[in-house]
Amino acid sequence: MPLTPLDIHNKEFTRGFRGYSEDEVNDFLDQVIKDYETVIREKKELEETVANLEEKISYFKNIEETLNKSILIAQETGEEVKRTATKEARLIVKEAEKNADRIINESLSKSRKISMEIDELKKQSSVYRTRFKMLIEAQLEMLKNDDWDSLNAPDNLEGYELQEVKS
Repeated sequence: MPLTPLDIHNKEFTRGFRGYSEDEVNDFLDQVIKDYETVIREKKELEETVANLEEKISYFKNIEETLNKSILIAQETGEEVKRTATKEARLIVKEAEKNADRIINESLSKSRKISMEIDELKKQSSVYRTRFKMLIEAQLEMLKNDDWDSLNAPDNLEGYELQEVKS
């Protein structure tokens, strides 16, 4: 067991013939007691400082563990978000492709329908033109016919009486 300043102070030396000077020994012991008390006080302060530092180290180790866990969770979350975003992007692209295909198919269908309608209108126009041409030609034939000339002759008008139209 280590000595305390009180142990040093209370130490009694046996006296011998022509022993040490009692005043010198007491002065020296007083100096040793003071120094020893200072060393014990410093030791206590250092032990408290070490305890505080160990407590802080423990605290910072806990923070470090927490931060490492947080970083891992953040990395995992980031990867999950990235995977989810990639999946969503693929789904959006697939949906857009489906919509594009649908729009293209609808446009092609409408284009075919319009093309068929245009062809039908061309046919109808051609038929109408042919009929109209035939009608005009028939009318021209009638005009070229000699029967008109005989109608205009004055002698042919004598038998016809003009009748008044009553309204």
